[in-house]
Amino acid sequence: MKKLLRQTKVIATIGPASESEAMIEALVAEGVDVFRFNMAHAEHDWVREVTSRIREIGLNLNREPAIMMDVKGPEIRTGFLPRPIELAEGQVVELSHHLASNPPEGDGLVHIRVSYEKLSDHLEVGGKVLLDNGMISLEVLEKKERAIHCKVLQECVLGSRRHVNLPGAETDLPSLTEKDRGDSLVGIECKHDYFALSFTRDADAIDLFKRFLSENGSEAQVIAKIEDQQGVTNLDEIISASDALMIARGDLGIECAFEELPIIQRRAVGACEARGKPVIVATHLLESMIDSPVPTRAEISDVANAVNEGVDCLMLSGETTVGKQPVECTRLLNRISARIEAEIQPGLTDELKLFRPKAKMLRSAAMLAMRLENAGVLVFTRSGDLAAKLGALRPNGAPLFAFTDVEGLHRRLRLIWGIEPFHMPFSKDPEVTIQNAIKRLRKDGWVDPSDQLVTVTNILADGKTVESIQLREVDK
Repeated sequence: MKKLLRQTKVIATIGPASESEAMIEALVAEGVDVFRFNMAHAEHDWVREVTSRIREIGLNLNREPAIMMDVKGPEIRTGFLPRPIELAEGQVVELSHHLASNPPEGDGLVHIRVSYEKLSDHLEVGGKVLLDNGMISLEVLEKKERAIHCKVLQECVLGSRRHVNLPGAETDLPSLTEKDRGDSLVGIECKHDYFALSFTRDADAIDLFKRFLSENGSEAQVIAKIEDQQGVTNLDEIISASDALMIARGDLGIECAFEELPIIQRRAVGACEARGKPVIVATHLLESMIDSPVPTRAEISDVANAVNEGVDCLMLSGETTVGKQPVECTRLLNRISARIEAEIQPGLTDELKLFRPKAKMLRSAAMLAMRLENAGVLVFTRSGDLAAKLGALRPNGAPLFAFTDVEGLHRRLRLIWGIEPFHMPFSKDPEVTIQNAIKRLRKDGWVDPSDQLVTVTNILADGKTVESIQLREVDK
């Protein structure tokens, strides 16, 4: 039986370094499961063109990757500056949305415009404001009705339109901006498989986005991105409302204390496993390889730790958008993941709660497959729930084959740990469906004669449909 390259999935972000036909083909061949469009930097026509390219290459290689649109979400930025401003330690700056085009001179302040008019409503004296992705730290000295005065905590240079973070503050920015709606309509048009919602703060944000997708005819799944303290606080309700979770460590590492980040990651992974929801770890996995031919040893350990914790997916960002070696980064994730998975003692997680009888049968099927030589698990699904629960059990070392007759679902299953998905019409006769699936697995080189497949399926008994676990040997 052919073993999976790795059971932990890989997401690659598309950009100038990876958008060509040759590069996409190489990445698919290297095992990329999902391609991500970051709408903070993408134009609509480019999204349409590259989406079509990915789809065509996937069909040609008989391995269709899924596509994720990562919508930008709400954000606060500083205003336009004709030239960078040098700020000295201890200098006082004024942040205001209502800054006049010609700010007053001679008041001893540096005036900086921000895009959020209610800034002073959400900050307290002594609080922190971070600019330029956390590179510039300010301390709030004074609150005014339409502005705040802050002290610069270290010498720095502020450029134009820099990102603003308010650690610990709860804002009333919209969950779904007009830009997000416009971008998402393009993703719906292109039949993207997932939409990632940036700065998800609560379950209401997920429900709002799901309604928007449904109203516009999309069956795509919604991935909640945890990027601030409010999202961490509401983690449990966000996991329950979403289809998957992304631990976006970039902004999260700015919004939360550094030492809290590994704890948040571990807690989020465990909570997702317990609910059978896929979880993604993102940002800075192999950041040094944007320029360097090799990663740092710390990066290798970080990736290994994520695999050992049981994440479903590892996501590459700058490494594949602007990096010098997107394929090598993917290949390295393959090597690390496969090696760490080989070290994990075979067994099933006790975290996942299974309630329906058919779902509970998965635990027995997965355990049997792990204890047999040259064996895998075969399931059939129309909702994806059975495959998601099977992957969440983490049956390390047993290939998991999921067949569906629902167009698009076979791609959405690519996000799930250990699942190798297939699209195939189902017969009214369950036996015919099973035989057709085994033939497909043989044709694609996944199984050999005498291999064992533990099958969770329906059978007809005395005119009734009965759930069953069957052990099928591949015919010689």
